[in-house]
Amino acid sequence: MKIGFVGLGNVGGKLAGSLLRNGFDLTVHDLDETLVAKFVARGAKPGTTPLALMQDCDAVITCLPSPAASAAVVEAMLPAVTADKIWMEMSTTDAGEVKRLSDLVKAQGGSAMECPVSGGCHRADTGNISIFAGCDRATFERMLPTLTTLGRRVLHTGDIGTASILKVMTNYLATANLLTCCEALVTMKAAGMDLNTTYEAMKISSGTSFVHETESQVILNGSRDISFTMDLVKKDIGLFQKIADQAGVPLEISPLMVEIFNDGIARFGERELSPNIIRRLEEATGLSITAPGFPAEMTDDEPEEQGYEVIPTGLSAPLATLVGAKTAAE
Repeated sequence: MKIGFVGLGNVGGKLAGSLLRNGFDLTVHDLDETLVAKFVARGAKPGTTPLALMQDCDAVITCLPSPAASAAVVEAMLPAVTADKIWMEMSTTDAGEVKRLSDLVKAQGGSAMECPVSGGCHRADTGNISIFAGCDRATFERMLPTLTTLGRRVLHTGDIGTASILKVMTNYLATANLLTCCEALVTMKAAGMDLNTTYEAMKISSGTSFVHETESQVILNGSRDISFTMDLVKKDIGLFQKIADQAGVPLEISPLMVEIFNDGIARFGERELSPNIIRRLEEATGLSITAPGFPAEMTDDEPEEQGYEVIPTGLSAPLATLVGAKTAAE
């Protein structure tokens, strides 16, 4: 299968790298020609335009920073969409917008799926990231070998739109974890606690989280480099708030998080690294939240493994019973 990939940024470049590393016939496109050149040097083909990618490839993946960017690319590809073509959206985007674009693709006879990722750029780099896939079951099964190369755990979430909603929810939770980790670290420093000991206490306790075990490390290093910026956080938590507003849920924590990141952007700029939201508290207290021995950036030390489909817990037991009954009957 020939795969086209549009968007070679922090996440997209790592995902495309997994395809290239595993021998896929890959054509890439990005507005930054230096990024394209690096992939071509590694064996990828250069794509001239999104339209040319859809013409030449069986499936085209988009991984872009905004819904508007995805819309521009998909609308440019539409004339080349036919019954055997697939568009795969790997950006974090608005569920309504991905549905609109998928309808345009389907109207041309093609197939569409959304497959946003979760688990950090360092895991995207090794093919060990998690993927949510929203689409019809037939398209999911057709593309599962590609998805299990891009990621380790692949969850079929249902129809188009469901994956985007779940992805935004997980980013909301990650942001809440980040903010509470920042408050915990600053408070412990102010209380005279050693920050290395504090990190370990958080890690081995009921208060730990994936965010603590990754982002707290780069915070304590001082680099704050998690390959994610404040404007992207604001986009994601804003999308979550929009979902809640549309569903009539009167959230209390979410609006405060939006306010905190609006303030962080006003102070430090929208392209500031997201863990540097802790600077608001550092400046307020005059404390420096750093400690020796932590890495400047996260790397995935787990070996790359073939991915697999995740079956939701509530469904796995009935499915196993059904398979067992069928086997016994045979």
